[in-house]
Amino acid sequence: MRILTVCTGNICRSPVAERLLQAGLDQAVPGGFTVTSAGTRALVGEPIQPPSADIVRTFGGNAEGFAARQLTSKILRGVDLVLTMTSGHRGEVLQLDASLLKRTFTIREFARMLDVLDDRAATPGASVAPTHDGGDRLASNAAFWRGLPARAAAVRHLSLPADSSENDIIDPYRRSLDVYRQMEDELAPAIVSILRHARLNAPA
Repeated sequence: MRILTVCTGNICRSPVAERLLQAGLDQAVPGGFTVTSAGTRALVGEPIQPPSADIVRTFGGNAEGFAARQLTSKILRGVDLVLTMTSGHRGEVLQLDASLLKRTFTIREFARMLDVLDDRAATPGASVAPTHDGGDRLASNAAFWRGLPARAAAVRHLSLPADSSENDIIDPYRRSLDVYRQMEDELAPAIVSILRHARLNAPA
């Protein structure tokens, strides 16, 4: 299952999402996910900004060996799910590859939809997501996640924010540590929701 996270410079927000999602998903389904990132106006070759690297390490991820890269249609080819940091980034992804329309979300809206799905699954008598059908564990996991965007989109109307700005993660580039902390406060809950969904639905 291939996931791409996208922001602007690919040195502050999307690397944090990439490295923390990869770390958590490796625990939930070892070998089941590849998470990468790119920027719509990337500072190509640059490492993660130090405050973002600190956030990655704080939550148990690895910030080493990262180099920013420019988002291209080639990078988008074969990606199963795109998680952007803002609605604007989502639009830029779709300009490059309109076929990703139903597989591209802002990370915060995607997380809210997964929360709705998880709440439904926990309700007695509620219909639940399709179960894994046995066989190869990684293939089963990939099939489950490739069907997830459609299931998530079906509950979008139940997860709409009070304000559309709540779909976006603030850009802290060249700003104070307080703005990095705001980024962390906006991004961390979304990552937690995605990882919780992965754990709850990990193939046996």
